Amino acid sequence: MGEVIVIASGKGGVGKSTFALNAAAMLAQQGSQVVLIDMNMGLRNLDLYMGLENNVVYDVADVLAGMCGIRKAMIRDRRFPGLYLICAAQYKNTELLTETHMEVLCQKLSESYDYIVIDAAAGIGKNLRLAAAGADKAVVITVPEYAALREADMTDRVLEKLGIEKRICCLNKVKAKLFGTGFMPTISQIVQMLRMDLIGMIPYDDNFQVASNLGLPIVCKEGTYIRKNFEEIVRRLKNL
Repeated sequence: MGEVIVIASGKGGVGKSTFALNAAAMLAQQGSQVVLIDMNMGLRNLDLYMGLENNVVYDVADVLAGMCGIRKAMIRDRRFPGLYLICAAQYKNTELLTETHMEVLCQKLSESYDYIVIDAAAGIGKNLRLAAAGADKAVVITVPEYAALREADMTDRVLEKLGIEKRICCLNKVKAKLFGTGFMPTISQIVQMLRMDLIGMIPYDDNFQVASNLGLPIVCKEGTYIRKNFEEIVRRLKNL
């Protein structure tokens, strides 16, 4: 049986979708069969980040509502032998979709694929509960800002109430030169604000934005510190 991993954040703009994409791409590069599901209903972006926007016919709402089979909504990224994308709904009413629908989808996918990586919508409302239904693990993405850290802690508490025991945090967009200046929380302050263990830190880098605009997961570029960092983060995630 495969593992279902939900990527969540309390605050928007912290790099959650970018993390989900590159974690899924790294797992696929390591030989796993991976399905990446965009659950940002109405605000989908993973198809753009992957350069697959012209390939979208069906989306996750069509699957959950029974309008099409699972495989019809899966878009293969041919740069990775085992990576597939299921897009979020863009213009459809998704109010009738339930957590049970999502649990069934995750269960069916986990029978054939090694990892199902779910990019949840930012926040702690209904959309998070829908995306997290059926998840075995959760990664909360945040940045070294007090507001984002507080919202990450609230997201963690919601995920705990949903029954997800394995929860970890990744600190994104880190500017190391600001540590110790008083303009950013210290590592010890960050650890005190969060009850989760840190799986890793990702430095701020303009290349993330460049890669997103080019429709290319940044881990495609071999020999970079970014790729090496993601390799270590994914190793810890798999061992959680």
